[in-house]
Amino acid sequence: MRHPPVAGFVFLSLVIALIGGASYRSEGWPFFAQVQAQQNNTPISQSGERKILYWKDPDDPTRYSPVPRKADNGRDYLPVYSDQEPDFDAPAPLKAAKKSGTGKIRFYRNPMGLPDTSPVPKKDWMGMDYIPVYEGEDEDGTVTVSLDRVQRSGVRTEEARMTNMSRPVRAPGIAKPDERTLYSVTLRADAFIEKLYVNETGRHVKAGDPLFRIYSPQMVTVQVDYRSAAKAASRNAWDEIGAVQRLRNLGLPDSVLTELRASQSPLTSFDWPAPASGVIMRKNVIDGQMVRAGEELYRIADLGNIWVIADVAEQDIGHLNVGAPAKVNFRAVPGETYEGRVTFILHELDSATRTAKVRIEVSNPDYRLKHEMYAEVEIESGTNDAQRLVVPVSAVIDSGNRQVVLVDKGEGRFEPRSVKLGLRGDGFMEIREGITAGEKVVVAANFLIDAESNLKAALQVFTAGSPAETKQ
Repeated sequence: MRHPPVAGFVFLSLVIALIGGASYRSEGWPFFAQVQAQQNNTPISQSGERKILYWKDPDDPTRYSPVPRKADNGRDYLPVYSDQEPDFDAPAPLKAAKKSGTGKIRFYRNPMGLPDTSPVPKKDWMGMDYIPVYEGEDEDGTVTVSLDRVQRSGVRTEEARMTNMSRPVRAPGIAKPDERTLYSVTLRADAFIEKLYVNETGRHVKAGDPLFRIYSPQMVTVQVDYRSAAKAASRNAWDEIGAVQRLRNLGLPDSVLTELRASQSPLTSFDWPAPASGVIMRKNVIDGQMVRAGEELYRIADLGNIWVIADVAEQDIGHLNVGAPAKVNFRAVPGETYEGRVTFILHELDSATRTAKVRIEVSNPDYRLKHEMYAEVEIESGTNDAQRLVVPVSAVIDSGNRQVVLVDKGEGRFEPRSVKLGLRGDGFMEIREGITAGEKVVVAANFLIDAESNLKAALQVFTAGSPAETKQ
């Protein structure tokens, strides 16, 4: 049985296959073309014009390779030619290869973004051509990232700005009584304590309250002289004036002098009033005791205001000013913060601890704060200083040896800029050199830019030494 149509169809299929195979071989298969190009050390091209920049995953455009390879499902990576527009997920160095510079070529750079340049055309170890850099192109070391990836990565920028920068200085402290309210109760003549009205330490007294009742022979003698002078005042007024002055020299309170003038006879014993309001901090007298002139009987302090003496480290002293606000937390009063202000900074340092004493005044109306309490002090510094150029702390990439910020140049271009840092506080970092006010810096996802756009390689180029150092 004859089947001429079938034989003709088979013959026609063979002819088409031969013609198609010849045409397919003439166009070339990217994988074998790449292998042959690597063996011959020649650039990859199609029909002598098209050059392969890189290979991409046929299913996942975010994955690419500088050499031919297979995907996880066994399919070959697809070539991306020089006359094609790279995908939005293409790496920045490969996208840069598409730039068509104009003008004079300055140098040639590594196609993978490595810190390697050449004054003449060359190939890397994979056979890829170095990319020419023209005048006016990438002079500032910028790194290009696709706008789509910038948006998806959550990149956020803020402007560097001038502002008053506050920096908290923390230090330990101890509560002390206000020295301006301390009062020592003494007598200027020997006396006997006939009755003690205030006989306990810590008692609150008011000015004028009786502390004790005394008998002093010397004070009685002066009173007798005063009486004699008063009777003879018509003959010699200077005698009375002298007697009054002797009474004042003995320190008799005004209330005693008033009582003496109203009485016709000397006061052999009288009450001694409290000279000031406050708390009895020290009591050195008991009932019936004989006291000598000049001995301290009581020490009174007003605890309505207390001092907190903070030990501030030497490196922080220069940032503090008198009048700076402070917050004080006492261990004995947890959960409560007391407001105060710096009233004095001691003019010398402790040679052993290298700290300076800073005095902070704190109100204590309810007398809950006791002297010698431990405290934690936080002093705001720099509030009255001149404005400083600052950026958020998150904008600074600190490698230890050098600090860098990413300046947003627009259209997905970022420039790594070396900066000199100053004070840090309130979530901001002072920039003393490297950028100017108004420039936008990356404050979020800057490390994602580093990872996904070969920023690390750009930073290596940026932070590399001078040519002379490189040669050495």
